[in-house]
Parts: sequence; structure tokens; C-alpha cells
Amino acid sequence: METLGRVLVIVPTYNECDNLPKIAERLRAALPEAHLLVADDSSPDGTGEIADALAADDDHIHVLHRPVKQGLGAAYIAGFRWGLAEGFDVLVEMDADGSHQPEELNKLLAALADGADLAIGSRYVPGGRVTNWPASRELLSRGANLYTRIMLGLPVRDATAGFRAYPAATLDKVGLDDVESQGYCFQVDLTLRTARHGLRVAEVPITFVERTVGTSKMSGRVMAEAFWRVAQWGVTGLPTRLRRRRG
Repeated sequence: METLGRVLVIVPTYNECDNLPKIAERLRAALPEAHLLVADDSSPDGTGEIADALAADDDHIHVLHRPVKQGLGAAYIAGFRWGLAEGFDVLVEMDADGSHQPEELNKLLAALADGADLAIGSRYVPGGRVTNWPASRELLSRGANLYTRIMLGLPVRDATAGFRAYPAATLDKVGLDDVESQGYCFQVDLTLRTARHGLRVAEVPITFVERTVGTSKMSGRVMAEAFWRVAQWGVTGLPTRLRRRRG
């Protein structure tokens, strides 16, 4: 994937001390030329200190310490800004808990090399699957994606997916200044912005593996945010400030 340029994988963390070393090791083995940025929200369990130790031993690992927990969206925006300022050409989102397999990252990069402006690692296209999830959780995820497709008219099967890769040019086009969404709704937000700019979204099948260590960050608040924001965008057609800027 040399033609894509420099790749930065952004991994937000909050209390992932047991998972981070493993996921960093797997990423560095799967794609040695890629860089890893750990965006830690002042984890009280010492995840930030572990990230610092990893970075001290590997010049392809970097740490962005954030003062407070502000949500997934804010962590990724901070990571994107850091990566763009450092001149990275491709910016990847990946969870710290092992649910996104670093060994499948090449699939996303191949889609970008084939001309996609956003590559999403999808659980719900042919060949994609979920393992070890309770049936209730998978039903909730599939329902959220169906609701998103209906409300927004997005031809994307897994708009809430968090394993994805953006060329820097895509992020420059869609803009980051007015992104306010936080939880998994952040993924829908950027997918919608990408599609509304006429850019190509590609979904590639992945195997999503439920975490075995640590605690999920999913909450009722996160789900409520996604529900009302998607409903709002379904009515307006675009995130509010983006609509104003284009109008």
C-alpha cells in the first residue's frame, strides 16, 4: 500500500490497560509501516502510562493525552487533527478492545487504493460477521443501522461501524470544525458528510469480535444521542451547521 502514503491508526482509550499492549503488538506485526496514535482520555487505570511506555520503545507509537473523558467523537477529532498536522496521508479508526482485528486493516487500505474516499470495515455486508456478541446486542446494532438507512437514505449497511479508514483529503473536504456528535453517532455523522459531498464510500467485510477484557462504553446516553441526531438529519438532510455552510 505504498501508494497511499503514511498511515496513522488512531486508537482512543479509556480504561483499556489490559487490551492496549495486545492491540499495539498485533497492529505493529500486521502492518509494520503504519504508525499508532493512542488518544487517552486520562484513564484512571493507567492506560496513558502504558501508552507512554510503548511509545518510548517504538518510534511508530505516539500518545495524545487528553485532560478529561469527552467521548469517542472528540477523541477521534483530536486524533485526526494531530495526524493531519503531522502530514499523515491515511487516518484509520480502530477500537482498543480487540473487536477490530489489525490483521484485517489491509482490506480497508486496499479499498482506498481502489479509489474509495472512505473505507468501512462492515459487519453486515456479505462475508462480514459478528462473533461472541449476545443476540440482543447484535439485534440492537442491526436495528440502529436499519433505522439510519431509512431515515437518511444512506446506501450503507454498517454506518455505525468504528473500523474505518479515511484519506486525509476526505477529512479536509468534509470538515471537522463543526462535528459535535460523540458516541457511535459520530460514525454516522462522518459517513453522512462523506456521502453528501459526493465521495465514494466502500464497505469491506470484516469479522467483529466482542471484547473479552474490560467494559464496553456503550450506554443509554450514547444510544439516545444517535437516535435524536439521526432523526434530525433525516428531516434536514444534513448536520445542521454543514447545511448552513453549503446553503
